[in-house]
Amino acid sequence: MIREERISALKHAVENRILVLDGAMGTMIQRHKLDEAAFRGERFKDWKQDLKGNNDLLVLTQPQIIREIHGSFLEVGADIIETNTFNSTSISQADYGLEDYARELNREAARIAREAADAWSEKTPDKPRFVAGAIGPTNRTASLSPDVNNPGFRNISFDELVEACSEQARGLIEGGVDTILIETVFDTLNAKAAGFAVKQVFDELGVELPIMISGTITDLSGRNLSGQTPEAFWYSMRHIKPFSIGMNCAFGAEQLRPAVSDLSEEADTYVTAYPNAGLPNELGEYDETPEEFAPKLEAWARQGLVNMVGGCCGTTPEHIRLLAEAVAKYPPRIIPERKHKMRLSGLEPFVHD
Repeated sequence: MIREERISALKHAVENRILVLDGAMGTMIQRHKLDEAAFRGERFKDWKQDLKGNNDLLVLTQPQIIREIHGSFLEVGADIIETNTFNSTSISQADYGLEDYARELNREAARIAREAADAWSEKTPDKPRFVAGAIGPTNRTASLSPDVNNPGFRNISFDELVEACSEQARGLIEGGVDTILIETVFDTLNAKAAGFAVKQVFDELGVELPIMISGTITDLSGRNLSGQTPEAFWYSMRHIKPFSIGMNCAFGAEQLRPAVSDLSEEADTYVTAYPNAGLPNELGEYDETPEEFAPKLEAWARQGLVNMVGGCCGTTPEHIRLLAEAVAKYPPRIIPERKHKMRLSGLEPFVHD
């Protein structure tokens, strides 16, 4: 299918059933126990800095591993897979001296995911598969100072974020993604910069893809790092007219549920949720089993809270397989009709009748 046909198929699918996102790319990469040489590959064998841990680079040095991981999630029922580009901005890649490779990383990651999704679409023509181009939050925050002694200091500007996200979006679109996913948003201003960048690239390239936005909460107060409640976060982002809004990562399904519920009640668009497999243990590993994970999200489906579900840190193909089976019996959330009102956001939402 050409891109326009895939987007139409995606919109048709989400109207008729709960779609399933994939699980944790990082968790699956860790299972391969790759060493420094494996991350470097032949192309970067003489690179001046250590590259171990740069998972995004594997689309260039170990593409077969990334392709296999995508396939493992598609095989168990994932409708949408995310590109391996969480840290593929020039900002994040600068930690490895690879900022000049950002566009190539995104293009190749999208191409690999596209090939995997298309292969499974051919196997299941009644269930086409889709690719979401992942734009992570970067390792900088535009709203907060990293220096406790200088609250006005910022280590990144809005314009710098826009430039980096624009480059990333160009690569993802060139590689053939169906949607853009601005994910794990801890700082709303970072997400606004990403959204602005994506819209600019759409105008530049003459294309328009659905934009998915997924925030995360950073403490048990239920707010993101820049202090916003989920409802205020939605009001801050709704001008982008996203295809979906949602939550991912955080502390696991139980702690994420109130935020998902708030968005489900307020958002007049589709709602996504892909939490971690519980909280990490003292070794940084996730112990929540697929049998524990899937019923928690099944309850959300039963209560009509979600349109798309998946897994974040710690979730494996088995988590996604049981999740897909669990939610298949439920209809998707019905988008509420919201009366036209003035809706503003600071840290808290403000609605004026």
